[in-house]
Amino acid sequence: MTVTGTEHLDGIESGFEHLRTEVRAFLSHESATGGFVPDTDSWMTGFDPGFSARVAGRGWLGMTIPTEYGGHGRSPLERFVVSEEMLAHGAPVAAHWIADRQMAPSILANGSEEQKRRYLPGIASGRSFFAIGMSEPDAGSDLAAVRTRAVDNGDSWTITGTKVWTTGAHLAHAMVVLARTDGQPGDRHSGLSQFVVDLPHPDIEIRPLRSIDGQAHFNEVVFHGAQVPAAALLGKRGNGWAQVMGELAFERSGPERYLSTMPLLRAWAAHLAATGATPGQRQTLGTLTARAWALRRMSLRVAAELTAGRKPDVLAAMVKDVGSTFEGDLVEAVRASSALVARRGGADSLARMLAHSVLHTPVFTLRGGTNEILRGIVARGLGVR
Repeated sequence: MTVTGTEHLDGIESGFEHLRTEVRAFLSHESATGGFVPDTDSWMTGFDPGFSARVAGRGWLGMTIPTEYGGHGRSPLERFVVSEEMLAHGAPVAAHWIADRQMAPSILANGSEEQKRRYLPGIASGRSFFAIGMSEPDAGSDLAAVRTRAVDNGDSWTITGTKVWTTGAHLAHAMVVLARTDGQPGDRHSGLSQFVVDLPHPDIEIRPLRSIDGQAHFNEVVFHGAQVPAAALLGKRGNGWAQVMGELAFERSGPERYLSTMPLLRAWAAHLAATGATPGQRQTLGTLTARAWALRRMSLRVAAELTAGRKPDVLAAMVKDVGSTFEGDLVEAVRASSALVARRGGADSLARMLAHSVLHTPVFTLRGGTNEILRGIVARGLGVR
């Protein structure tokens, strides 16, 4: 695992201050003029195609996609700056998040020339939204236990099976599906392949799954013998497991793994500044801020590794593990350290934000791989037996 030094990271950051200032000014204007209402977990629940289009118009989507495919040819570190500010401000980025975060890099790394030219310009322009077809019923966190099967017909594939907890599938224009093309489920990592499947599809049923807050961003997706063209195969047949592992490095390494609840911390800090803080509240605020800063440095290192062309799988797993734990700790600390009563309705925006965060806390350490799975990845990566 290669990482860059602290001084080097500081030097990198200083080169992007103009970009950060520009993004902050945009977000402040959007918030002040009613473009969005800040909220926690906005990358999961804040689906606003209009906002995504305005972000794309600024050149802040598809930043790392080469210009020949409609992108902007910028670095992962520049994308990190934009992502960090969007999350910290609680902006509604869910519409484009999955496509821009991991589907674009995956298609760039594994896709055919036809797939790159078909999907990447839409991602960069904020017009093409993606879902991820990985998790399945009864498989838990055992991704290799997928039972969805794709049968090769020569000029097409027939996909049969079920995916679950599929975020945004009901709104997506396409989804990348992991399916078994060869062998049996007992073969584990071999015989798996990925497909880019356009949505909607007559033989794909999308059923909403309502979370405890009554919203429906998750779905169960059932493939009733859905036929897709041969060109839908993403990458090499049988190489699906390796491709997914590379894709998950992008999913787990981003700042959303510790910034989902940052808008709550910022709102609480502003509240304390306006009303006065007790010594205990000041200590809690300081502790949370210090933990957030340490996680930020870890996440920035991951972005630096990606910029250098390396694959920081282990470091990304560390960030996701520690970061998702922090997100839940932050919510509980704010709740326990204040007289706030979490309410989903009413005029108090801070109480509403706390209620939203409380209801979403259970999922933080589950999505993107449970913390137990991530610790196994870290242990193997560090050679621990």
